[in-house]
Amino acid sequence: MFAEENGLHGDPRIKAISDAIRVVPHFPKPGIMFQDITTLLLDQKAFKYTVDIFVDRYRDKKISVVAGVEARGFIFGPPIALAIGAKFVPLRKPKKLPGEVISESYVLEYGTDCLEMHVGAVQPGESVLIVDDLVATGGTLSAAIRLLERVGAEVVECACVIGLPQVKGNWRLNGVPLYVLVEPRLTDLECSL
Repeated sequence: MFAEENGLHGDPRIKAISDAIRVVPHFPKPGIMFQDITTLLLDQKAFKYTVDIFVDRYRDKKISVVAGVEARGFIFGPPIALAIGAKFVPLRKPKKLPGEVISESYVLEYGTDCLEMHVGAVQPGESVLIVDDLVATGGTLSAAIRLLERVGAEVVECACVIGLPQVKGNWRLNGVPLYVLVEPRLTDLECSL
């Protein structure tokens, strides 16, 4: 569900977050309106609002693990984990982690990819929050859920800063709730309208 549908309607922090995200037309290919969160990170207030909203939502949910999806989940996940008293576990692309890993492959519109995690990083029965910057089709988050459930974890929710329109109304991935802060803008002009 979008944050505005869950008690944050009219919250000025949501608008500040949305306005801080730069839209880059036709990147990385024609027709894509890339949602660039690097400008959000440059805006200390909007970045803090982003982390604060997630922390407020998850502080009392007894989450023991925040799993961040490579790479931008590594930006939002650690401050959330620290604030709620959880450990942070990176979910990496193949061959980025030393040592023994467990893997989960998934299909993309243009091929396949894979997420990996260290064996033993998450224990059976631990409560996990998965964090990423953007959800488009849900394929990567679904793979993250499968990977964590294979080791016996309970995935409580997936949290993303941006949710593309395709996910609107589909607030569950593999049965796990999805929480999104903002919808993408189509152009940077929208923030001045």
